Amino acid sequence: MRKRALSAATSFAVLFGSAAIVTGAVAPAAADSIVPLNVGTIGDMVVDGAHQRLFFSDTYNNRVVVTDFAGRFVQAVDNLPYVRDLDLSADSTTLYAALQNADKLVAIDTTQLAVTTEYPTGEGTKPSTVAAAAGRLWFGYGEAWDSELGSVDLTSATPTVALALTTGADWSSPPTLRTAPSAPDTLVAADGSISSGPVVVYDTGSGTPVLRTSTNRDGFVKDIEIAPDGKSVVAADRVTSLTRLSLTDLSEQEHYPVSWSAESVAVAPDGTVAGGTWDRDDVGDIFVFAGGSATPASVRDTKAWLPYGEMAWAPDSTRLFVPVQDSGQSSYSLRIYTAPKYHTTSVTVKAPAAAPINKALTVSGSLASTLPLPAGTPLTVTRYDAESPSGKALGTRAVAANGTFSFPDTPPAAGKVSYRVAYPGDAKHANSSGTAAVKVAPFPTYLKLDQNGRTVNYNTSVTYTASLGWTYRNRVVEIWSDPYGPEPKRLLKRGTVNSAGKLAVTVKMTRDSYVSAVFAGDTRSGAATATSAVNTRAGLTTALTRHYKWTKIGTIWYQTYHQTADPLVTAWHNPYPGRKTRYDLQVWYDGAWRYAGSDLIPLNSGGMVYFAFDGDGAAGVRARVRTSYIDDVSGDRVNSTNYGPWKYFNFTR
Repeated sequence: MRKRALSAATSFAVLFGSAAIVTGAVAPAAADSIVPLNVGTIGDMVVDGAHQRLFFSDTYNNRVVVTDFAGRFVQAVDNLPYVRDLDLSADSTTLYAALQNADKLVAIDTTQLAVTTEYPTGEGTKPSTVAAAAGRLWFGYGEAWDSELGSVDLTSATPTVALALTTGADWSSPPTLRTAPSAPDTLVAADGSISSGPVVVYDTGSGTPVLRTSTNRDGFVKDIEIAPDGKSVVAADRVTSLTRLSLTDLSEQEHYPVSWSAESVAVAPDGTVAGGTWDRDDVGDIFVFAGGSATPASVRDTKAWLPYGEMAWAPDSTRLFVPVQDSGQSSYSLRIYTAPKYHTTSVTVKAPAAAPINKALTVSGSLASTLPLPAGTPLTVTRYDAESPSGKALGTRAVAANGTFSFPDTPPAAGKVSYRVAYPGDAKHANSSGTAAVKVAPFPTYLKLDQNGRTVNYNTSVTYTASLGWTYRNRVVEIWSDPYGPEPKRLLKRGTVNSAGKLAVTVKMTRDSYVSAVFAGDTRSGAATATSAVNTRAGLTTALTRHYKWTKIGTIWYQTYHQTADPLVTAWHNPYPGRKTRYDLQVWYDGAWRYAGSDLIPLNSGGMVYFAFDGDGAAGVRARVRTSYIDDVSGDRVNSTNYGPWKYFNFTR
């Protein structure tokens, strides 16, 4: 049968039985795609429209790889030694494969994806091509000039193999074989290994191939396909390239102009012809001819190598599947062309990288096509921004005679602004679109937070007031506090500013803190942050106890101790892990206060510390002591330095 798609009749039945009919001449909107293939080689490809699957013979890996129509891997059928050619039964229930290194053909159930039957062809036959038609499997086998044509009769209870059936040809290698439901008693065989290889048409109605006509094509016939009309074949060769031949006498009926040498051909159920060629750089081009051979409807440069003869249409004639070997690599990928019968178009859009809000900018670009479009061709323009995330239509713009376009626009919103320029397509051109993005700067926003630079005492209430200037819509401000130390940043207040643009919050200060006012911005006003650094002195108290009286000396009151008593100092700071207090001790000597000692003493978990001075023999001594928290000296930097007041004491007998 025809190798790579359902027959025309089956295709139309599937199409009309499962899909809505769309009228009009608008090009399809789906995009072409490139999908990596999980194969090491590609010997052949078959399209199964009934199950929406593609089959690839992965020859060197001895398996058949199955994907869906999107190229996604479904399953592999393994243990198929050097599997080469594939063909699908007319009812799509069975895939036939030629296993060159196993001397047999096999049948694979297309639902279970497993081998169900084996057909040995004889020791040393090495079958490498296969075609199914009218209850028989035709296969090409052998090597070099010892190549032949054979068949397997599937109509008998025990399938029968017949060999050496060639007439009218001398094969230099196993011939490529083609059948089609539209010509059920016709078998076409072609030898593409030599420049003058024969093309032979056999009548197989009797079960034995009878020569109908033959010719020697000068140019390595690499691929051949029977057309849906059952009256012609299209051959791809390296000299005359792409040619339609009569199935009656193989006379030339039509020539398709392609560049360089043709390597593959696929004829869609609706008669559209696709040809794959190699250009002078040894990469593949795809030519598609719809409704005649004068001018290709589209030309696509794959920039990759096309395996011989591997190209196929979807059963509804809308998609073209082309496996390729990625340029300069050993990997393979699948090109899925969703609008192959339309001339390709491309829209290029350019815009400034950045622009201010509410100022005019210019968007420009071009529309190009493999079939030039006239001046005045309309393009639709849509702008996407924060105020119109679903898009705002800006009308149409016409292209100039050279395909270019240009128009001004004033973006009303800040942030990322995208312009999409689209060509809808027509009866000959595929649709396409292009986009360009502009970063639009917002209006600057005035935001201020007071209290910056203040230093306050521990547990002092401080009121922070944020002042917000003009904004477009958003009037919400957040005030955050970020205290020194491991305490997390916390939200103090979130609210809408009053009519004067003010938002205030009062906080009891316990640590040095960065307080910030944050405005998130809106579609036209920029985001803004204002900060205020406020230092908080450490909490501190100091007390002396165990004195027996108070004595006033000059203007200062002293706590008086017997020299047998030890003055007890009690100090407190707001607690923090590892925090210490520093005490300083001075004595009055020779008319001035003189240094007598200092130390750092750790606080307990409640922030308290207790220490005493030995008064033994100190009668007549006047002294003073103070405790202090000193930033970065007392064990941490959470608070600001705070020196306590001097506490005065003296000793008597």
